[in-house]
Amino acid sequence: MDIKELQAKVEVHLSSVWKEPVKITEIFHLSGGACQDNYALDLVSNSTKKSVVLRTDKGGSLLSSLSKRDEYKVAELVFKAGVKTPTPVYLEEEASVIGSPFFLMEKIAGKATGRYITKDKELDVYRKTKMVSDLASNLAKLHTVTPESVNDEDLKQKLKLVTIQNYIPIAIADLRKSLDELPEAHPAIELCLNWMESNTPNIDKIVLVHGDYRTGNFMMNPDGLQGILDFEFAHWGDRHEDIAWLCMRDWRFGRLNKEVGGFGDRNDFYKEYEATSGIQVDPFKVTFWEIMGNIRWAIGSAQQAERHLSGKDKGIELASIGRRTAEMEWEAMRLIEEINNAV
Repeated sequence: MDIKELQAKVEVHLSSVWKEPVKITEIFHLSGGACQDNYALDLVSNSTKKSVVLRTDKGGSLLSSLSKRDEYKVAELVFKAGVKTPTPVYLEEEASVIGSPFFLMEKIAGKATGRYITKDKELDVYRKTKMVSDLASNLAKLHTVTPESVNDEDLKQKLKLVTIQNYIPIAIADLRKSLDELPEAHPAIELCLNWMESNTPNIDKIVLVHGDYRTGNFMMNPDGLQGILDFEFAHWGDRHEDIAWLCMRDWRFGRLNKEVGGFGDRNDFYKEYEATSGIQVDPFKVTFWEIMGNIRWAIGSAQQAERHLSGKDKGIELASIGRRTAEMEWEAMRLIEEINNAV
């Protein structure tokens, strides 16, 4: 669908839903990655003017990603928990309007690119003062959402209800299943899965996990954090999972000495997270989930390559991501070796 056709369809639909004429005065396509399409829209009606982002799926979504309905419902939960995230505006579950379900959220200021977050000089002051604390405290607020606090039973199930006893075994079993579905063998991944099964830590509590909390999924400018984005991989799990994902080598954008997202130090992040949550961060659990995260990303990148190679959804971005599988395999084994040498 071209952008003018999209504009016309959205105008007609929102006018019908909101019971007043709605005009889109400006619309343009935003970068949405390999699986998402995002459009910036300026809406004008009799009662209001809104700058929003329309978010919908592009082609096929990644395995395990939430539907647009569930992603929107998670954004509502997180917003109500006090997390700095764009205000949810409208959900459309029917695919018939524009060809796939979509939702609207507040358009916020800032940039999310890794190079900007980690290296741009206009963020130097914020990077040195509050970037780590803002992200740590917002993550701690996100983790206050628990299965017990959610009334939507359908959403509870879609986020994969688990227990502290079965979550990690289920996670490993899911990875084994995904690995078995790939057309080629990955012995390094098998080795890491075996190690994780033998070194499974305890979980203190099941909480809502963002699932992709990393540099690239939060908007910033010199005024600070503008909003946390992208809840398509949210699920119930271990709080250490999100902390570990942010610390993964792959999200440091070349600044390897800054283990938190390429801009901060682990101990500072742990301290700020603990100050907000009242929960002590366990460094071994973080490393365990870093290993798990690298294996998940290794399998995920191989899946994206297979989408391209199979012809299901051909694209240079999918192919280039797939080439990076070996990097995550190497990093996971390096982390295991580091733990073993420390014992």
